[in-house]
Amino acid sequence: MQTDNPGNEIENYNQELDKTWLMSELYQARNFSPLLKRFGLLIGSPLVWMDQNILRGRLPFTLSAKKKDHEQLTPLSDSPPITYEKYDNKITFDRTSSIFLSGVNHEEDQPCHLKLTNSEIPISTNLPLYGEPARLYCPAGVYEVVESGEGDPYFQINAQNCIHCKTCDIKDPSQNINWDCPEGAGGPNYTDM
Repeated sequence: MQTDNPGNEIENYNQELDKTWLMSELYQARNFSPLLKRFGLLIGSPLVWMDQNILRGRLPFTLSAKKKDHEQLTPLSDSPPITYEKYDNKITFDRTSSIFLSGVNHEEDQPCHLKLTNSEIPISTNLPLYGEPARLYCPAGVYEVVESGEGDPYFQINAQNCIHCKTCDIKDPSQNINWDCPEGAGGPNYTDM
């Protein structure tokens, strides 16, 4: 993974990553979630146990999801309202404290590493159809729908809170959010968790 010019982009990163223990471990666990989703907890759990403990993740086939994750979001009109109980500071905690524990740090004036393909989609499409799900599925509260001075909603990105889980890149129903590596190696530092 070394290059003559350290500022150059590493082109063979994926090939080098494929040779590591990480990819081997991920390959062995590839059927975990699909087995549970396809066969349910009662039948899927023994199948997962057999795959992981007897076959060591070497099933001769790979199950895949029938739909991509972003295609499985239920419209707001078909969803019950979500209510969260107040955190107790013993088992559940407020979002701000949890973000603090992640040790997240980004330079204040660096370019935003979370890019929207179309800045209108969160309010014009995702808000009426899904209640703008990014504000709910992002564990760090990076995305907010706030009101302007005139009372119109707008989509605000708080990139400095991003813990780099990439859920937004995967789960956004319009595939409108693109996660890029932030400038200057900013991000979470999980020393206190």
